[in-house]
Amino acid sequence: MSVRPGTAGPPPEAPDAPHPGRSGPVAPVPPAQPRPLGLGRRWPRSFAGRLTAPLPGVRAMARLAREGALRPAAAGLADVPQLPFAPGPLPAAEPGTVAVTWAGHASWVVTIGGLTVLTDPVWSRRILGTPARLTPVGVRWEDLPPVDAVVISHNHYDHLDAPTVARLPRRTPLFVPGGLGRWFRRRRFTRVTELDWWEAAELPAPGGGAVRFDFVPAHHWSKRTLADTCRSLWGGWIIGDQQGRRVHFAGDTGYGHWFKEIGRRYQDIDLTLLPIGAYAPRWWLSTVHTDPEEAVQAYTDLGARNMAPMHWATFVLSAEPVLEPLQRLLAAWKCTGLPRERLWDLPVGGSRVLPAA
Repeated sequence: MSVRPGTAGPPPEAPDAPHPGRSGPVAPVPPAQPRPLGLGRRWPRSFAGRLTAPLPGVRAMARLAREGALRPAAAGLADVPQLPFAPGPLPAAEPGTVAVTWAGHASWVVTIGGLTVLTDPVWSRRILGTPARLTPVGVRWEDLPPVDAVVISHNHYDHLDAPTVARLPRRTPLFVPGGLGRWFRRRRFTRVTELDWWEAAELPAPGGGAVRFDFVPAHHWSKRTLADTCRSLWGGWIIGDQQGRRVHFAGDTGYGHWFKEIGRRYQDIDLTLLPIGAYAPRWWLSTVHTDPEEAVQAYTDLGARNMAPMHWATFVLSAEPVLEPLQRLLAAWKCTGLPRERLWDLPVGGSRVLPAA
């Protein structure tokens, strides 16, 4: 959503986490023991202490209303026909395959460990408070294989879409942030696993072994109604197979110190899915949405092998021209001298298979 979050102090760090920017060797962090699937838990009433930026005050809200800077100008919408859209067949969900298909915005079809995993599935044509999609969904719902699991990053409407969720079988395994499980249980989902930052759970994979889901921090917030600000957590996911291959799904996030800490704890990330859009105006959105240059820096901080951009070319959530996120990303990538083949700038509907180790 195109709104900034508030703060109740800095987010907590683990005792062994280095200070941001500190150099020198650090001890490796052992992975968390997997938590039981679907276990009911009690959560704090608020996660406001995890926020890293101040709420907009009256002056900021008045400025936003005065400037009306939440949509591109007409010239910024002129390139909508040029947005990349090239749907193709989904890669087969074989046990040894790791592949991703971009359905649009933050919705991906991730094939890993023989499972089909959806991230923040939004198949609706329109979400609350925005115009209709700029590009169609990259994968028709009827073309999806059986969905083995779903991960949710947070509860904003462009990431948690009730009409899409309603299309899932009620026994679909769901991995969600702490405090969000009750939303799904009210809708009669029976296999809901809530996690805190740095916690993990595993789902059995075909042919033995398991796919692991680790919940990691993000610089964002949560809100779905007038009365539930930060009542549930927010974050990203590390999805890993039994061969040690890892896909990082950042969800919705601004830039900050958490990227280096995630990279320290989860080394050898094969692919990171990072947001590059919904960033203008910066005075309003810089704390919660990375711009393209910050996304490149986040990729570097993570130490990932490859990056695929997301969170652009789908919904109009902010004021930048619709093609600008990709244009700026390509320019920033070139300036860093990073290998071009490590940037997977897929069209909506496009797929890419991770090469075998």
